[in-house]
Order: sequence, then C-alpha cells, then structure tokens
Amino acid sequence: MNIGILGAGQLGRMLALAGYPLANRFTFLDTTGHPSAGIGDVIIDTDRKHLEAFLDKVDLVTYEFEHLPVSLVQAIEEVRPVYPSSEAIRVCQNRAEEKALFDRLGIPTPAYRLVEHADELEAAARELGCPVVAKSVTEGYDGKGQAVLKDPGEAHDAWRAINHPRLVVEAFVDFVREVSIIAVRGRDGEVVFYPMAENQHVDGILRYSIAPLPDLDEGVEQIADGYIRALLDELDYVGVLTLELFQCADGSLLANEMAPRVHNSGHWSIDGAVTSQFENHLRAIQGLPLGDTSARMPTCMVNVIGREGDPAQILAIEDAHLHRYDKSERAGRKLGHVNLLAPTHGELLGKVRACAALLPDAPAPRFSFE
Repeated sequence: MNIGILGAGQLGRMLALAGYPLANRFTFLDTTGHPSAGIGDVIIDTDRKHLEAFLDKVDLVTYEFEHLPVSLVQAIEEVRPVYPSSEAIRVCQNRAEEKALFDRLGIPTPAYRLVEHADELEAAARELGCPVVAKSVTEGYDGKGQAVLKDPGEAHDAWRAINHPRLVVEAFVDFVREVSIIAVRGRDGEVVFYPMAENQHVDGILRYSIAPLPDLDEGVEQIADGYIRALLDELDYVGVLTLELFQCADGSLLANEMAPRVHNSGHWSIDGAVTSQFENHLRAIQGLPLGDTSARMPTCMVNVIGREGDPAQILAIEDAHLHRYDKSERAGRKLGHVNLLAPTHGELLGKVRACAALLPDAPAPRFSFE
C-alpha cells in the first residue's frame, strides 16, 4: 500500500521507517518548500499544482502536522480515504473549537476566556487572576503564539506580541506535573492505550518524556483513558490521538490540548514499547489489528534541540538508542531524540542525567516522582 503523508518532517520520516517492514511505500506532500523527511517520495507543492499527482500515487492519506488548510484535507477526502478525518484536524487546529469539544464531553480544563481585543484580554486577566496564559486560537505550537501575563496591565503588549485576531486566555494551573496519554483507535473502533508519560517542557518545547510512571495511581490512568476514549468516539477517529494534561496535587486531571497525530511525547515507544506509536498508527489506518502498547521497561525520551552531541558518547550509554532526523543545527530546532531504557526508574534517571550532560544546552531533567 502506498500511503500519502501530508507534511515531510521527522514525524513522517518515523512513520515511513515503521511502515517499511509492512511493505508500505510512502509519498510525502510538502506544502512548505522545506521538506526534511529525507526518505520516500517527496512532492513539493507550495501552490497546490501537484495535488493530483500526489493523489494518483497513493491509496490513502494521513498527516504528520495538523496546521494544514482544512479545505485541502476536505478536497483530498473527496478522492482518497483520509485518517484521521478533516473534522479531527478542524477541531484540533483551533483552540476555541477544541475547548468547546472538551466542555461538551465533560473533560475538565483550566478556566478560560476567548477574547478578540486587547481590552478584552486585560478584562479576562483581571477576571481569571494573574498569572494567565494567552494563546493564539490557531497556528500556535512549541510555545509559539503565546504569552504569559503577570499583570493585567501587560495585556496590550501581549496582544501586539502574539499578533492574532482571537486568543484563548487560560488561568494558571498549580500542577504537580505535565502528562500525556496516547491512544490508538482502529477502523473497527478498537482502542488501545499507551502508558501515561510525564513530560518536561522548557520554553514551550518538550525536552524529556518518561513512561511508565512509577507512582501513577491506576484510577488516575483510567480517568485519562476515559477522557481520550470519549474524544476518539465523538470524532469517529482513526489513528493515534494525543491528549496533554495537567495533573494536580489531588490527582485530578485538567486537559491542556490534543494533537491528532503521532506525538513527540510518544517517541519513547519506538524502543520502549512492544509496538511503537508509529507502527500502531499505520496499523490503524490500514484496518490491521492493533499491537500491544505495554512498556518493555522504564523508558525516557530525551529531545536533541538546537545542537547535537557526540553520537559515539551517547551510544556508549548502555541501552541508549539515538534517532537523528538528518537536519542542520539551528537554535530551537528538533534535531533528534535519544531513547534510554533501564530495568528500574532509579537506574534510568542516572542514564538520563548522563545523556543530558552530553547534549549542548540541555536543561537538567526533573521529574515529579524523584
């Protein structure tokens, strides 16, 4: 089967690497003019003149990036099956739509307001109580399109800095840790869940993900599973879906955002789970049985950001697995990741610190269960 992927970055690259053993072939449609997949057949189409050629090559279509024109995805759906659907991408790329869906399904979120003017932003900051986080309703990711207001008087500067016609303003959450739940839903409605991961972000960019968690109450994980299952069923979703959450001191969970695709916080599964998120996404969209999602042993994913370390030194760490994306170095750019495995969380944390010391400018890893 030739699978079309909208986008040609590292997520598409890893999908292809997972699909080759299944005898899949891959054709990427890059709309940016800057593909980095370095694998498969890449069609660069910045002006929509090559869409027909792309569709002629592929049997079905998926995507690695949700910031795509919904009209493009809808046009493709007229010709080829698309998983997940255009409705999923429409909701997930718009924070207002996403919040409305969470509210409708009874999935708790931080208190929020939608604003369309700097004065409304200031009023929302006063009403919710600072600090608050202001985010563009669309097009924001990896910390882009966001600002933290420590005082309502900062509203006008924040409005100009974000430069977007509509913002969602969220109350700050006093959380214990940031976590994510990744689930996969097949074409037949079968759903499987990966162990929840704890995620450490710095400046809005994910640096570390560790799974499974040694101190996670089974009831909390079941609640998260229920939230994401509700989303999957409501959207009649097919493929991998990720839900990012805040876990509060009382164990309660508040939804932050969801992503309709394979996700950075699931990269640990390539080496640490029986079946990776990438293989399971491909199984799901092709109507194949879903694979076992259980963890082989405690695993931590370490993102390589901006500058690479010495591969030889990294690979000298026992049970370290380096995944490089074949990208040039640039500040803030995701260049690769390292998956580290160990029989115990204590041993794993030692490896994570040793790995972080080999990566330029890597922040110190900190996890809530230490």
